[in-house]
Amino acid sequence: MNRWFVRGFILVSAAGLLPGMAMAQEGNVDQAREALARQEGDEDSTKQLEEVFQAAEKNYSLQKKGTHSLNYSFDYSYTGDQRLDLAISNGSVRNLDVVPSATHNFTNAFSYDYGLLDNLTIGTRVPLVVKYDTQDELNVYDFGDISFTGRWQPFAYVPGKMSTTFFGTLNSKTGVSPYEIDINEQLSTGSGYYSVGGGLSMSKVLDPVVVFGSVSATYNLTVDGLEQVRGARLLQEVEPGFGLSGSLGFAYSLSYDISLSVSGQLSYSDETVLTFSNGDQAVAQDQMTGFLSMSLGTRLSDMTIVNTSLGIGLTEDAPDFSLGVSLPINFSGLKE
Repeated sequence: MNRWFVRGFILVSAAGLLPGMAMAQEGNVDQAREALARQEGDEDSTKQLEEVFQAAEKNYSLQKKGTHSLNYSFDYSYTGDQRLDLAISNGSVRNLDVVPSATHNFTNAFSYDYGLLDNLTIGTRVPLVVKYDTQDELNVYDFGDISFTGRWQPFAYVPGKMSTTFFGTLNSKTGVSPYEIDINEQLSTGSGYYSVGGGLSMSKVLDPVVVFGSVSATYNLTVDGLEQVRGARLLQEVEPGFGLSGSLGFAYSLSYDISLSVSGQLSYSDETVLTFSNGDQAVAQDQMTGFLSMSLGTRLSDMTIVNTSLGIGLTEDAPDFSLGVSLPINFSGLKE
């Protein structure tokens, strides 16, 4: 049987990628799936769909025991905003100016997965971040927050039934922390704190598409012992809020060589409390972030599927838009 796999993206929130967004990264549709084209000698189309559409994203398709996979992805996101430059003296406004600002974020990431068991996969993601702020003309080149994941399918896949996967994540603070830099002269590449999370993913074949969804929760650990100057005060402690996220989407094979995936994601981040050395506290309000993602998978060869994605922010706190490309890396050391 002549089959191939396609992969796509779902852009999800991560506590370390953007303020107020917990990126599932884990939200990316980055596990492959076979095409729907029926060849001579193939099984009935409905049965084939159930077999090849076992997963719409990484959470739904696990590595076989003892096998490896390595993937590379490149993502670009743009966030535009308006900054209010306001000076008040003796109760009077002396200067008022609205200044446009824009932040460009480029992320190169390598993701590695290993199958401990047929129904248990562990993995890690290592991001390299380049960020540029056009308003202050600042830039940074450094590692982002390295993350570790585990995915478990408690029940074997049964054609025609819902496929269920539980997943857990641990996000490090290896990136440049926003709470340990000179905020007037430097940019950050990470969240600045550790976080742990978990959730549930589900998918089901509805010929000729597969629908999928997931829900997750993230707990962010408090950071103390800080000595960051903010105005006339010294920041000593940051208590990040928890995060909730949900996504829903579908994947559809347009032809033997082309596959389309569309998904939407909604994330909530609780308020963050900043404590200063003089006892003062500042509260960053909670945020709701919505994002829509569309991905196109194109087969270049039997071993290479290139995926391109476009994401559009639906709320004020989300990036204006994002672009992404991903593809598998094949070399002898990781062959099954």
